[in-house]
Amino acid sequence: MKRFFPVNKRLSLLLASLLLVLGGCGVSTINVSGNYPSPLVSKLPVTLGVYYTDEFRNFQFTEVNDNTGKDEIIVKSGPSQVQLFNTVLPSVFSKVVVIDDISSIDSYPGLDLVFVPVIEEFQLGLPNKTKLDVYEVWIKYNMRLSTATGDNIADWVMTAYGKSPEESFQSIDSGVNNAAVVALRDLAASFTLGFADIPEVNEWLGKKSLEK
Repeated sequence: MKRFFPVNKRLSLLLASLLLVLGGCGVSTINVSGNYPSPLVSKLPVTLGVYYTDEFRNFQFTEVNDNTGKDEIIVKSGPSQVQLFNTVLPSVFSKVVVIDDISSIDSYPGLDLVFVPVIEEFQLGLPNKTKLDVYEVWIKYNMRLSTATGDNIADWVMTAYGKSPEESFQSIDSGVNNAAVVALRDLAASFTLGFADIPEVNEWLGKKSLEK
């Protein structure tokens, strides 16, 4: 005997089957991509060398499925973060030099400062886990600044947060990507407006101006 289910129940069964199929799919890889506008600020009279470690350039975060313990989502944000700093730094400093080999710093004459950004923590919030109607990305950075001779000037922590509303036609990939881009823009604004206010940086800038 054939069994006929109400429309709502048939839809529920179909959705459950679809989720089961999707649950068996492989890991989803998200390559963060976005545009980062150049901030309009007065440039500091400083020649800055910036070094991106391999870990920073290739940074990725893996979200694990709570039920299976398997990798669920891989967020690759390294290239986009390099893009962000390559946009922001030239707007803040009079000259920026990308250092390829930190052990050969002597081959980069004329540097006033050396900047090395490091990602210490990355958190991802998914609506199905947080029970909120937004995708969230939170990143904790350790910013390291030294002289060209290796003397430490400042070492401070910065955090960036971004969220993207969960929408009916927005995929998980788009939601995570949009939240990550918002977080990076948040970082750009905080860095641009707050760099000179870091006490150790402010002190160094004051000494530099007296040397002129």
